[in-house]
Amino acid sequence: MTWLVLSYSLLSQLGSSTRVGLWRRLQRLGAVVLKNGLYVLPDREDCREAFQWLAQEVQEAKGDAIVMNVDRFESMSESELITLFHKACKEKYEQLDQQIAVLEKSLHPRSQRKNLPLISKKLMKLEQGYEDVTRLDFFDSPYGVHVASRLRHLKQSLSQESPAIKTVPVAALAAYRDRRWVTRPRPHIDRLACVWLIRRFINPTAVIRYATQPDPDEVRFDMRGAEFGHEGNRCTFETMLLRFGLSDPALQAIAEIVHEIDLRDGRYARPEVAGLDVILKGWLLEKLSDHELESHGVTLFQAMYAALSRKPRPADS
Repeated sequence: MTWLVLSYSLLSQLGSSTRVGLWRRLQRLGAVVLKNGLYVLPDREDCREAFQWLAQEVQEAKGDAIVMNVDRFESMSESELITLFHKACKEKYEQLDQQIAVLEKSLHPRSQRKNLPLISKKLMKLEQGYEDVTRLDFFDSPYGVHVASRLRHLKQSLSQESPAIKTVPVAALAAYRDRRWVTRPRPHIDRLACVWLIRRFINPTAVIRYATQPDPDEVRFDMRGAEFGHEGNRCTFETMLLRFGLSDPALQAIAEIVHEIDLRDGRYARPEVAGLDVILKGWLLEKLSDHELESHGVTLFQAMYAALSRKPRPADS
């Protein structure tokens, strides 16, 4: 594989704040530093752009910087370099592991239900921290698997304390492929997500109508008397995922985003929420038609699904 290497130097008279600021940004990028002061990242488009911006800033500060594309290091094997990335992630995962242990010790059967909102908030913070680390875990560190397992176990134990939700009937995708659908006009986050789900997993050419009065043969969703609607503390998108048995991690991540924007109950802490909420509000302010909202929404959710389905891969050598 190929690597990106950043080498830079700053004028000696520059204050420490500039140097510290650059160092912190390199840390946030997940770059590892070699003994000779070279910073390394895998050869990916986002990493290349980040290094190029840093190099430009160094040059604007009258320093010298160069970004190089390297096939190999003579003094270090590829596996040794990947080990450096694993080591950097290990320290961050260990910090999360310690915080998980503290939260687990604070749980008590008698007080757990009463303190469930506070405990859930702490768990969301840990999950956010885990996601922040995994974004920099370019080579799937084994330490991340351990932390993910502990978080999953903790989340499952807390979910057993959550208010019970009645069982929802299972639905088969094939049974809905030729059906017509209807939902309320002016679709927002939950309905747009459902529309994308229908077009992505059920029928890309499905007839979806926006109206307050459904026809007898139409499948209603997210409206009064709907076959698919809110169930307990689930939004309609979550209900559809559950009933259709769709459970891949990217869909679950989207469900958490949709849930938080739709219900605003603080159950999930997703970094995508604020930006997506602004975009959706902008569409409504622009007075887009229902079909324009659908077109924009399908494109947006498909892009989110692609981004959340897999980590970016290193560029081909």
